[in-house]
Amino acid sequence: MKTSSFDLLITALAPAIWGSTYIVTTQFLPQGYPLTVAVLRALPAGLLLLLFVRKLPWGTWWMRIAILGVLNFSFFQAMLFISAYRLPGGIAATVGAIQPLVVVVLARLLLGSPIHLLSVVAAIAGLVGVAMLVLAPGAALDPLGIIAGLAGAASMAAGTVLSRRWQPPASLLTFTAWQLTAGGILLLPVAFWFEPSLPPLTTTNLLGLAWLSLIGAAVTYVIWFRGVSRLPPSVASSLLLLSPMVAVLLGWIFLDQTLSAVQIVGSLLVVASIQLSHRAQSPSPQPATR
Repeated sequence: MKTSSFDLLITALAPAIWGSTYIVTTQFLPQGYPLTVAVLRALPAGLLLLLFVRKLPWGTWWMRIAILGVLNFSFFQAMLFISAYRLPGGIAATVGAIQPLVVVVLARLLLGSPIHLLSVVAAIAGLVGVAMLVLAPGAALDPLGIIAGLAGAASMAAGTVLSRRWQPPASLLTFTAWQLTAGGILLLPVAFWFEPSLPPLTTTNLLGLAWLSLIGAAVTYVIWFRGVSRLPPSVASSLLLLSPMVAVLLGWIFLDQTLSAVQIVGSLLVVASIQLSHRAQSPSPQPATR
């Protein structure tokens, strides 16, 4: 399947914006409420889109949307935060970067997509690039954190592949509204059970939540699901590697964090891996015939 460079660039906006989640969460939001923030990120955005499209799932789509909501958001977010709390940030990001490899395998099993050697090489290169970006020497390993990180990566990978397989006879906005709403509702009781109530929110807190919900969820998930419907799963998943890269760059720009030569090389390797993944899905030029 030939992938459009325009679709690639548009889809890349979503994980690039998701890369701002770290700096917004640490600088604008109250600390210690990750699951509650995840609910407030998805549910208001989903309900807002649902009010706009005014359309509910029907038949088997209720079950499919519930599955996609769990895979793309509820379970993924829960595993992501467990991994983030039990592992240093670099380890958590590196474990999550295995996702493109998982997508290559799942796309073969669920969609019948061929496994290209170049796609595997691109996924491994992206994993190495993310490790160079965020991995600190001597970082401690926690078995439960590693398992949670791998489970979260597998969940999002499965959600990406199934979002490509299950394309409802509805608009992209509708498809996005269903998934965000389902993901937020299913995560709500988990956040209620495991976390205390939020403190009174300041104007800064509200601005941070507005960014995460309106831009970081409503807008970006529309862009993301559009890309998933148009790009091969291995190409779409490779773009997720942009998130840790953007997070590192924003920390360097706004938080005066250092940016080493190794991190610069890692950034270049991530970009190269996306290009390799794109090239792996482009058809080979046919020889001219007389």
